[in-house]
Amino acid sequence: MSLTPRDLGMDVPISRRDFFDGIAVGCVAATAAPYAAAPARAAQEPSGPSALRTPFTVLGDTGEALSVPHALRDGRFWEHAGTPVPTGEHYGLVVVGAGRSGLEAAAEWSRRRPRDRVLVLDNHPEGGAGREPLRRGVAFDAVMCDRESFGADTLVTLSGPGWIDRLPIDGQARKDLRTLYDDPPDWLPGLSREAKEERLAGLTYSAFLREVCGAHPDAERFCRTMSAPEWGYDTRAFGAIDAWGTGYPGFDGLGLDRSRPSRYNSATVRAEWHGAARETPAPQDAPVRWSSPVVSVRDGARTATVGYFDGHRVRTVEAGAVILACPSAAVPYLVPDLPEERRRALSRAVRVPLLRAEVRLSDPEAWRRLGVRRVRWTGAYWCAAEFAPPDRVRLLATPCRSELGPDAGSAAGRRELFRTPYEVFEHTVRDQLARLLGPAGFDPGRGIAAITVHRWGHAIPPEYRRPWHEFHPDGPSPADAARGRFGRIAIAGSDAGDGAAVLAVEELTR
Repeated sequence: MSLTPRDLGMDVPISRRDFFDGIAVGCVAATAAPYAAAPARAAQEPSGPSALRTPFTVLGDTGEALSVPHALRDGRFWEHAGTPVPTGEHYGLVVVGAGRSGLEAAAEWSRRRPRDRVLVLDNHPEGGAGREPLRRGVAFDAVMCDRESFGADTLVTLSGPGWIDRLPIDGQARKDLRTLYDDPPDWLPGLSREAKEERLAGLTYSAFLREVCGAHPDAERFCRTMSAPEWGYDTRAFGAIDAWGTGYPGFDGLGLDRSRPSRYNSATVRAEWHGAARETPAPQDAPVRWSSPVVSVRDGARTATVGYFDGHRVRTVEAGAVILACPSAAVPYLVPDLPEERRRALSRAVRVPLLRAEVRLSDPEAWRRLGVRRVRWTGAYWCAAEFAPPDRVRLLATPCRSELGPDAGSAAGRRELFRTPYEVFEHTVRDQLARLLGPAGFDPGRGIAAITVHRWGHAIPPEYRRPWHEFHPDGPSPADAARGRFGRIAIAGSDAGDGAAVLAVEELTR
């Protein structure tokens, strides 16, 4: 049964917080054409005697912070920015970007040159909260076969034998799933190991299920969101070779060597295979200046000059060296003198958008009564929901249009994400929690105390992987073409992969 907006509590005054790329925003895209009939009321402090007054924080100067990157891109920023004001500060190194790559570069520089002052500039008001996909390697204990995929909602727990028999799908699809999970044959008989890996490298996981395994459409539909919570797009964009490398069903009969990854696996899959995932090192003496989007980097006769916008004017600092650890696509706008080949290579790095919501429940007992902690949805707006005791629910949505591939799909999804007003997010959050927890006695009108939404248009760094990037793994890749010292400037883009930060430091300290 479909609940009305009043049933869902859309009229209840609660704390509503909306962050776009880490910045608290007001009515961003409230007048977007696709949702013109639903004006947004995002990020407004509730009022009236019945309002729940949860602390509300606006981080940074919202309008200006959101306009800076677009104004740079469109060539409008310097028309209104005024004359840059020198701060008189001088650093041995300035790092642009406080993500993993930027912090790693700062830490490595400090290790090699402990007497140098290091400054990290970042456009976000504080770290990358809400920018990460869900934790990898943590299994879902239930799947909601939702009405968007199968016509009705059916929650299926995955513990114990026989769970496939409880799926609300075609009988042939259940048979196909049992084969994929329990006894997959050699789908590619007569091919060598190398030929099998090459064949998988040319397919997405969805294509593997349909074209190689001959799986029923319901079986492919059930599996489709398996990759979305961890990678930001579904199996129509996720490569079959990486699905094999991360243990998806259907590959055991191929006889491939499980002791080592394939050369075709993406860098992340290869690293996780070897247990090489690393924590971000924390630089000891590198302060991060948040809410400071860098707008220019110029190499001079004696030092480099870095300009950043503090919300009111452009300020500049001098640096003996600069490492650009920001998204690669932003670099050409900061360093317009870069050679054209490097500019083209940097522009090919398309980051994956992500949408996360954190819901504080005033009635968390319904989730406990449900008896599960982590739920994957097969086709609804939010593809995953995770309970975080004592009273939080985290939801994840992946706006990428996966049917277009990770690059084109991310660009299309980002545009759609920016146009979507807050009411759509709130309605879908309430609707899916009502559908999930309603049977356990949850009332979405009274059971939700606060909602925080983090919209990351540029969340997950792009990764070269098959079947989308034919140059992988032998190269040369766009990242290879983009690397290299440019005067006192080196690029360790947050899209450039592991090792880029150390390599950038080495280039500047030789």
